[in-house]
Amino acid sequence: MVFLAILRHEGGGRLSLRPNPIERLTRPVIRNIMERHGLSPSRALGQNFLCEPTLIDKIVRLARVEEGDAVVEIGPGLGSLTVGLALAGASVLAVEIDRYLLPALREVVAGLDVEVVNADALAVDWPTVLESWRPAPGSGYRVVANLPYNIATPLILDLLRDRPEFTGWLVLVQREVGERLAAAPGTAACGIPSVLMSYWGTAEVVGRVPAEVFLPRPKVESVLVRIERGPTPRIECDFAPLATLVRAGFGQRRKMLRRSLAAHLTVEQIEAAEVRPTDRAEQLDLDAWGRLTRVHQAR
Repeated sequence: MVFLAILRHEGGGRLSLRPNPIERLTRPVIRNIMERHGLSPSRALGQNFLCEPTLIDKIVRLARVEEGDAVVEIGPGLGSLTVGLALAGASVLAVEIDRYLLPALREVVAGLDVEVVNADALAVDWPTVLESWRPAPGSGYRVVANLPYNIATPLILDLLRDRPEFTGWLVLVQREVGERLAAAPGTAACGIPSVLMSYWGTAEVVGRVPAEVFLPRPKVESVLVRIERGPTPRIECDFAPLATLVRAGFGQRRKMLRRSLAAHLTVEQIEAAEVRPTDRAEQLDLDAWGRLTRVHQAR
C-alpha cells in the first residue's frame, strides 16, 4: 500500500496534509475487487489484468513517464497500470470500453489525477475528448497501455496516422504483434505493420512479459514495445498510396514484386524506382517503398 499526500481543507479555511491510502493491485487485491463488484474478465474484450506492481513500475520507467506528463491509457481495466502512472506524477486519461468495469475502476483511482472515459478507442472522437480533458501540451501526449491483443495492430496504426500529438508510446502486446511492428526489412517477421509503422516513426521491443503477471493467465507470450513518432513522416510520399502498395506486395508475399504489384506498377516502373522486380515485399526497406509510391503517383 502506498500513501499519497494530498491537500484538503480543514475547518477555518486552513490547508493540511492528510495521507490517502492508494493500494497497488496485486492478484489477491484484484480478486477481491472482482468479487465485490461481481466482475469477471471478458474473453470477448481480451481482458487480462496486470497483477504485478514490480512490472507496473518497469513499464512506467520504460515509458519514460515524468512528473506532469499527460498520458493516455487505453484499456485500463481495473486500473493496475493507471495507479502506477498516476503515482509517477502523470495526469492520466483512461479510456475504457467496458462499462461494467467503470465503478470498480473509479473506486481504484479515486483521489488520483485520473479522468475515466467510457469509450471505444477505435471509434472515440479523440479531438473532443482530449480537448475537454487537457489541451495538448507542447511535448504532446504519451500513450501507455496494456492493449487487448485482438485490436492492438489496427489501433496503433490508426492512431499513428490520425493523432500526431501522440508522440511517445509504450504498449504491452502479444509477442508476434510486437515483433512485426518492430521488424527490420529482410526478416521473417517483416510485414505490413512493419512498413506502415516505420513510415511514422520507430518501434523497438524493449522487454518480455511473463504470462504469470496477468489475471487470467494468457496462452500467448507478451512483449513491451516502445514507439516514437516523429513530427513528420520519415519519407516524402503520401501515406494512402504507400499503404496500398505495401498491402498489395505483402498480400502475395511469396511472389516477386513483378507479380504482386502487377495491378499497380509495370516491370519498367518498378525498375525506374530502382527496385528489382524479382525482389519480394519483405526485402524492401522504407525508402524503396517510397520510391515505388512516387513512381506510382507520377503515372
